[in-house]
Amino acid sequence: MWFKNLFVYQLKQWNETAESLEEKLAANALQPCGGGDLQTRGWVEPKAEGAGFVHHTEGQLLIALGLEKKLLPGTVVTQFAKARAAEIEEREGYKPGRKQMKEIKEQVTDELLPRAFAIRSRIHAWVNTADGWLVVDAGSPAKADELVGALIKHVPGVQPVPFKTQLSPMVAMTTWLAEQDCPPPFTIDQDCELKGRGDQAATVRYVKHALEAAEVSKHIEGGKDVTKLALTWADRVSFVLQENLQIKRLAALDVLKEQADSDPDADAFDTDFALMTGELRKLVPALIKALGGPLKNPV
Repeated sequence: MWFKNLFVYQLKQWNETAESLEEKLAANALQPCGGGDLQTRGWVEPKAEGAGFVHHTEGQLLIALGLEKKLLPGTVVTQFAKARAAEIEEREGYKPGRKQMKEIKEQVTDELLPRAFAIRSRIHAWVNTADGWLVVDAGSPAKADELVGALIKHVPGVQPVPFKTQLSPMVAMTTWLAEQDCPPPFTIDQDCELKGRGDQAATVRYVKHALEAAEVSKHIEGGKDVTKLALTWADRVSFVLQENLQIKRLAALDVLKEQADSDPDADAFDTDFALMTGELRKLVPALIKALGGPLKNPV
């Protein structure tokens, strides 16, 4: 169980035990969509059914927000609405206007929803109670906000605040790339994105490409800033750092994979979770330090 995309928050207040958190999440478990529901959300068991809503080991808690959504494409609604409008025109002798078409679409949606297929997805989060963090595995800020909002709603008193650093990631990454150097044990890999300033800014992307100092420097001197940069930490974990401090494409390297495979009798889920949390508890502070340390009193 390795996260792929990380949003890291500081927990200003955390008074929950694994047991008290289990009780609160179980009381707000995911329910199936009803006949007229387009989407529902609630907490699900992160490991397996029957294993509990909080998976915990050595002060590290794993939780998951589940989402169930009905699949009802707009093209299908439009198709049925047009057919309904054609029937009205043939029967009444006039073509429905804009207001009536809107009402027809709403009516068709209500009729089709109970027959629509539902799909489920989930967003995982790790609560690092030892260090006071919340780490959400989400591909976009909107998804991360969805989990954080549900946690605030269902666990009173929780105050997750996005991590902010003294030095902005964009400024730091631009400097590192221009100087072809970054604070150890981080090293620069072969993917990056540079973006110009202004409303119609040009963007340059390098993918699996040697980041030559002279070539990259021309872009930076031309007014472009680094918004994404692939890095490796201590030859153990690779990732892409983004300008908003999001960590994307997190991946364990061979040395960790070998460590995970060393005990064939161990539970793979538990082993991966323990390895991931162990590595990230060192990687995240190192990254924050490389960015000048945490910003005091972030808002």
